[in-house]
Amino acid sequence: MVKVTVWNEYRHERNDDKIAAVYPEGIHGQIASFLKDAGLDVRTATLDEPEHGLTEEVLNNTDVLVWWGHIAHKEVSDEIVDRVHQRVLQGMGLVVLHSGHMSKIFMKLMGTSCDLKWREAGEKERLWVMNPSHPIAEGIGEYIELEHEEMYGTHFDVPAPDELIFVGWFEGGNVFPSGSTYRRGNGKIFYFQPGHESYPTYYHPEIQKVIVNGVNWCEPTKRAYPVYGRSQELETIKREVLL
Repeated sequence: MVKVTVWNEYRHERNDDKIAAVYPEGIHGQIASFLKDAGLDVRTATLDEPEHGLTEEVLNNTDVLVWWGHIAHKEVSDEIVDRVHQRVLQGMGLVVLHSGHMSKIFMKLMGTSCDLKWREAGEKERLWVMNPSHPIAEGIGEYIELEHEEMYGTHFDVPAPDELIFVGWFEGGNVFPSGSTYRRGNGKIFYFQPGHESYPTYYHPEIQKVIVNGVNWCEPTKRAYPVYGRSQELETIKREVLL
């Protein structure tokens, strides 16, 4: 069974009654609930816990980390970011949701600003499936339609993805690479754009399906982390002494 840790700042839900009404158990609680329903082994962690809930023990027992952040990216300890980064390189999967694109860990893994255009106007979004054969798109039709979502638009300052799964179109005219995959070291990364805190996006069955698929796709491969550094000879080398 895939072991999943869902991480969330858990700030909006505690400080804004309207957002708390949408996610009374927190965004992390809602995501954890449908991941559990899908048969995954799920725990949660939040920013204000000791070590942000991401201790060595927790991360060493996490196959896939799901990350949601927005207003407190700078409060995440660099030490914890380095810890998560190393685990991703070693093989832990990472699913980055919505405004997690500006998290320290995503920027560190991408090596770019990860900035974009945005507009909070409650626009309709249509997420078109660009790679229907990909496991993350399994069970999804030609597109997913969301009645209201925050607009994210290009240019999105990230490296070219390994695979583009979804492209989002917004009724204001913008488009966005809404679902992309990357590999870093032994780890697999899935970025998925929908999920503004004031909209009930994480209750949408097809959005839930994509995230479940993304977690399963990011499950670590059964391969040991490579050993780096000085290497012994595998074959006998004939050496000639030059006089």
